[in-house]
Amino acid sequence: MWLDGQGDRPVLLRPGFQSLQRIITVFFNYSGPLVVDILPQDTTITATYYVQNVLSQVKSAINEQRQKVSTSRTLLFHDNAESHKAIATTQSLRELGIQVLPHPAYSTDFAPCDFWLFLIMKDRLAGRKFDRIQDFAKAVNSELRTIPEEDYQGVFRKWQIRLKRCIRSHGKYFEGLRKFHVRIINSLENTEQLSKHNY
Repeated sequence: MWLDGQGDRPVLLRPGFQSLQRIITVFFNYSGPLVVDILPQDTTITATYYVQNVLSQVKSAINEQRQKVSTSRTLLFHDNAESHKAIATTQSLRELGIQVLPHPAYSTDFAPCDFWLFLIMKDRLAGRKFDRIQDFAKAVNSELRTIPEEDYQGVFRKWQIRLKRCIRSHGKYFEGLRKFHVRIINSLENTEQLSKHNY
C-alpha cells in the first residue's frame, strides 16, 4: 500500500522530492487488529527489525489476548519473506510459543491480507492524500478498527475454504484467486477457531 494512494512505485518527480511510501505490517485475528506497524522511511524489513519492532508488539498483544481468552497456543500465517524465515525470527516465535503455518509457494494471493484486508484498506483510503506519516498511520489504525468483528470472522471462514482447496491441490498454486498488487504481510489466528474444522 503506497502512502500517496497510487498503485505503482513512486517516481522521482524532481531532485530532492520523492513520493512517500510505507510498508504496513498488520497482525489480526478473528476479533480485529492486534498490531499495526508502519515501516520507518529508508528502512527495510530485516529479521532484526521484525523481531525487535514487530514481534515485540505481537508478544504484548498475545499476552493481552490470553488474559481475556484462554488459549492453548497461537498460530501465525505469514509469507516466506527472508525476514520471516530467518533464524532469529523462528527462534523468537518459538520462544513466544507461536506455531507458524506453512505458506504455499507462489500463492501470493493466499493470505487474508492479500485477498481481503488490503483491498478494503485501499478502497477506504482511496483519494485521500497524507502529507505526514503520522496522519497516514492514524487513518490506517482508525479504518482497521471500524471494520466490524463479523467481517474479520468471515474472512477466516473464507481463508479456511482456501486452505482446504490448497490441501486438495497438494499445495500447488491454483487459479481463481484474485490478485492484488499489495505486499503480503501477516495474519494471526487462534487455534480454537481452526480446530473446529478438519483439514
